[in-house]
Amino acid sequence: AGSAGELIVRDMKSDRASDYQPIGFVDDDEHKTGWRIHGVPVLGTRRDLPAIVERSRPDEILLAISNADPAVVRSVVRALEAFDIPIKTLPNLRDIIDGKVKVGQIRKLSVEDLLSRAPVGLDRAPVKQLIGGRRVMVTGAGGSIGSELCRQIARLSPATLVMFERYENSLHAIRMELEDQRLSGGLYSTVGDITDSGRLNDVLRTYRPEIIFHAAAHKHVPLMEENPCEAVKNNVRGTRLLAQAAEAYGADRVVLISTDKAVNPASVMGASKRVAEMVVQAQANGSGTSFSIVRFGNVLGSNGSVVPRFVEQIRKGGPVTITHPDMRRFFMLIPEAVQLVLHAAAQAESGATYVLEMGEQVKLVDMARDLIRLSGFVPDEDIRIEFIGLRPGEKLYEELVGPDEELGPSRVDKILRVSSRWRMAEGLFEQIHALEAEASDGDADAVRASLKGLTELCACAAPARASFARKSAGS
Repeated sequence: AGSAGELIVRDMKSDRASDYQPIGFVDDDEHKTGWRIHGVPVLGTRRDLPAIVERSRPDEILLAISNADPAVVRSVVRALEAFDIPIKTLPNLRDIIDGKVKVGQIRKLSVEDLLSRAPVGLDRAPVKQLIGGRRVMVTGAGGSIGSELCRQIARLSPATLVMFERYENSLHAIRMELEDQRLSGGLYSTVGDITDSGRLNDVLRTYRPEIIFHAAAHKHVPLMEENPCEAVKNNVRGTRLLAQAAEAYGADRVVLISTDKAVNPASVMGASKRVAEMVVQAQANGSGTSFSIVRFGNVLGSNGSVVPRFVEQIRKGGPVTITHPDMRRFFMLIPEAVQLVLHAAAQAESGATYVLEMGEQVKLVDMARDLIRLSGFVPDEDIRIEFIGLRPGEKLYEELVGPDEELGPSRVDKILRVSSRWRMAEGLFEQIHALEAEASDGDADAVRASLKGLTELCACAAPARASFARKSAGS
């Protein structure tokens, strides 16, 4: 019975052709019970919801809460599990006030409504200053994170945006999308592999990017367990080649997109990303280019993520497969994650690692049950949930910092800075080169052993900048 509810009921009543006839409000404020808003009664609070629904038998439930807390949304969905009633919601209240949204745009609830958070109110000036009028490059530009980086960067008026991607279809898709927006700056689509030093150097020499976001990576945990050499080639060697080329061609700033799976890694993928972090930290030591790292957890809607798999399994009638009943993961919407990456980049100090505040970890079994409910089924009755056991490299829960790290505040809300007691040991560079050689030789067992050794490497003092970082961009 707040502003959004009042607005939508007013619209329903003023539109004689509307299919909606409001019969009552529910509001957590007990003092509103008994009120009438545009003639529609407030029937009770959220805890009364099952009894109210039983009594009034509505055809639909409409969540008219602007930027609703996902915990509230989940509680409503679960409270109404016994009732076969669709639950719908509204777009953002700001759109309603601007007159952009009508009753006809009421939509079904989605998993994003269950997990998303209120928009972050951040000052855009630092990001505009970082990007506006600058030459920017995104690697992995066709991926979930890379393409959203391109979208948000394009809106900030860069002088040029260089999109680097190995998969031509993905690159074509984001290119067509951005070409339709008629950007003020130049838009360049470059097909190439991050592990191809010749192509990488050619692109950087041609376009001279000032700011580089490195999102290209192999990220699929079970697949990288089966293909450890490819994980090292792409995630370790590719990062090293990019870091060296960026410095060689005068980039001002490089931001590595990393993952929570790099913390206490239990998988080949996580270990390869942890070594990629080491590469960036090593390159930052004494460089005129600023190198930094941004870590975050899972994003909703990314390629290969759990949500589309659950949805497809529900569509087929189940079962929904989960590895373990206690499996938990951090989740964030892609646009929010990228927004925070850009803000972290704007404040980043060279060599620093930043972590996006991901909220609470979500149990995958709870997410699966909520998705089943949203699809109009009853969990464990209509759609069965099956636990299939942990896969190689998987952990029950993820961490954003390791035992040698501590989190502290940054200058931006929802972005934390990592303080680490970890120091690079002598011989690090030689070990990384040896790891790359093992990957090139296809020696999977040696790669696994070397990754384990590297991620456990710790010494008391940081070494001087050694031959690893001094090598030419093409080595």
